[in-house]
Amino acid sequence: MHNSVPVMEPDRQYYYMDRCKELVLELKKNKDVMTYSVVTFGCQMNAHDSDKLKGILEMIGFEEVEGENADFVIFNTCTVRENANKKLYGHLGHLKSLKKKKPNMIIALCGCMMQEPHVVETIKSKYKIVDIVFGTHNIYKLAELIFNRLSTGERIFEILDKSYDTVEKLPQKRKYSFKSGVNIMYGCNNFCSYCIVPYVRGREKSRPAEDILAEIRDISTKGVKEVMLLGQNVNSYGQIYNYEDGKIVRVPENEKVTFPELLTMVCQIDGIERVRFMTSHPKDLSDELIQVMAREPKVCKHIHLPVQSGSTDILGKMNRRYTKEQYLDLVEKIRQAMPDVSITTDIIVGFPGESEEDFLETLDVVKKVEYDQAYTFIYSKRTGTPASIMDNQVPESEVKERFNRLLATVNEISYKRVGRYENVIKDVLVEEINHQDKELVTGRTEENITVHFKGDSSLIGSIIPVKLLSCKGFYYLGEREL
Repeated sequence: MHNSVPVMEPDRQYYYMDRCKELVLELKKNKDVMTYSVVTFGCQMNAHDSDKLKGILEMIGFEEVEGENADFVIFNTCTVRENANKKLYGHLGHLKSLKKKKPNMIIALCGCMMQEPHVVETIKSKYKIVDIVFGTHNIYKLAELIFNRLSTGERIFEILDKSYDTVEKLPQKRKYSFKSGVNIMYGCNNFCSYCIVPYVRGREKSRPAEDILAEIRDISTKGVKEVMLLGQNVNSYGQIYNYEDGKIVRVPENEKVTFPELLTMVCQIDGIERVRFMTSHPKDLSDELIQVMAREPKVCKHIHLPVQSGSTDILGKMNRRYTKEQYLDLVEKIRQAMPDVSITTDIIVGFPGESEEDFLETLDVVKKVEYDQAYTFIYSKRTGTPASIMDNQVPESEVKERFNRLLATVNEISYKRVGRYENVIKDVLVEEINHQDKELVTGRTEENITVHFKGDSSLIGSIIPVKLLSCKGFYYLGEREL
């Protein structure tokens, strides 16, 4: 006899986890274990969502395996670039033959790509192997959706056009026990003209500071030393709680907490030794944030500051709301406060209307800023965004030629920047045994530089002083300082 289904979250989901446990136990009668695989595309936000999906699946009674030959396979999708969409369809083509051999296999799709109506229609009509489809606003409902699928045998499609609940306090399975992402906000209000994110992740809303701090205090007692504060634009944290009936519910002035204030409070939590954040939009990175970064020793001296283009004209068409000069002034402020800070960026090549002169402006920014690393992308037209219908789409041959020139410039500068630490002792958070050489361990400096050095598994999760001996481009070989 089961109690009635709770209405409030997350109690409702824990109820469905218990019900799913019973169903999975039934399925296990014919085999030793029920396995799952979560395949994640895209950003840090998606990776953190996948930790929650894994936590729910393990609570239900599934065991994780590598590869896609599992009893339950879920793809957490990205739609920022067209390649991600093509990659998913390729995986589904492969799974068609697998499911013929294992007809009881369950295949689920979730994440940003599922928020696009034309994608969902394609899945419904052309990929009958898919059992469960849901979007970005109801990740937390995985157990309920699995229960409905197993109970009814029907395909489940549940795509919400906005978030009605922000549900936390769900199980998580983190890749590393000593570091964790923590969502501080959801959605985006920036509406860059090339970007699909505001349409698929919804409008911006912040979690209350006391909830974030309570979560970080809790995970710090479980051994987490490093937290990554996650949001599409962390600089605008604390402005909006929610949207109700289409109306903005702003944070009352007496309760408002800015991002620099939140960052300071996180640094005061015992057990937390490193604090990172992603992503910072140049349009509203405040002097106060720079001061907190420079002042607080726990805040990693690394900032990801997407420039996207060095041309003020193109930046205007992108709706980025800053100029080339304003971006360079901001970098100068950051470097004055933290001379050795590591700055990384995102750059798009081939945005509609980009001329050779515009591209040269981008190269000029790269040379002036001297990024430690730059993530470079060819412009990808996303249906539904203003940029997708702009005139003067740049010919593919020109885009590829510019992209190669940009990559060569970025790599040359990045190698030089990363190489500045040769023979310097840096603290390294050890993450794992090296994949190529089992006598080495691999970790990261606060600047997010990968370091390999001799050690064993007893060092994993510890912060170790390491002398960086030999720069190999984007990583170092080092030696532990005793």
